[in-house]
Amino acid sequence: MSILVVGSAALDTVETPFGSVEDALGGSAIYFSAAASYFAPVNLVAVVGDDFPREQIEFLKKKNVDFSGLEVANGKTFRWGGKYGFDLNERDTLFTHLNVFEKFEPKIPDSYKNSEYIFLANIGPDLQMDVLKQIQAPKLVALDTMNYWIGGNLPALRETLKRVDVLIINDSEVRQLANEANLVKASKIVQEMGPKTLIIKKGEHGALLITRNSFFWAPAYPLEIIYDPTGAGDTFAGGFMGYMAKSDDISIDNLKRAVVFGSAMASFCVEKFSLERLKNLSDEEIRTRFKEFWQMTNFDPNV
Repeated sequence: MSILVVGSAALDTVETPFGSVEDALGGSAIYFSAAASYFAPVNLVAVVGDDFPREQIEFLKKKNVDFSGLEVANGKTFRWGGKYGFDLNERDTLFTHLNVFEKFEPKIPDSYKNSEYIFLANIGPDLQMDVLKQIQAPKLVALDTMNYWIGGNLPALRETLKRVDVLIINDSEVRQLANEANLVKASKIVQEMGPKTLIIKKGEHGALLITRNSFFWAPAYPLEIIYDPTGAGDTFAGGFMGYMAKSDDISIDNLKRAVVFGSAMASFCVEKFSLERLKNLSDEEIRTRFKEFWQMTNFDPNV
């Protein structure tokens, strides 16, 4: 099963205590595709400027990522700069230059309109709704959003959420969206808005899967060195949706496995800057890390 992702393609400038990169490949759609492509074919919709170094995405083309939906517009590519301290859960944004991304209006190629697995990355809820109107009969729709849209365009976001199956956001955004401090109560309120499944990202504390009748928690993988957390959330989403599309099974047990695969892919992402670690993973590496997650969380319930 192929996956449609709609989001950003960017050039990132990042500084952490362990090094820095300038104009490195980034963007939500790119990180997502790099992870998801290890599981299933990906159809990408994004926009770049005529300055975008297209040779940098050749490795994705070799991994069954289709770029027919990549628009090349006159102007400069979206650029973002950030700096992390030793607490890698927090960062300072140094600059955000939307450039051609500011006027992005996703156009879904006809060959993508029958995609069954859809990931709407962090773009405006109006644009996310426009994408859904162009898709024929999706089997699973997942959406990412952020506090900017919750605070600035809540009516449009709530309309879009009515057509979403899985919402992937962090814990503070759930509380803001529900206007409720308690995370469990907030999750129930958000589920009433449409998405029956929530995946709450908690950074170094892992990810929480909440459905109508169950809770499941996957820890973050314990790494000795984290070089760059940029894109980890979109990489998580790519691993999650990639496994869901590959298995074509939306049962609760499979959702749990998909969350662990998402966590595994995110753990690889942060081991190097930009997408360097995601370029040449082996199936054995991915499976081994998945099994290590199982070993970390498995225990004997008999007391």
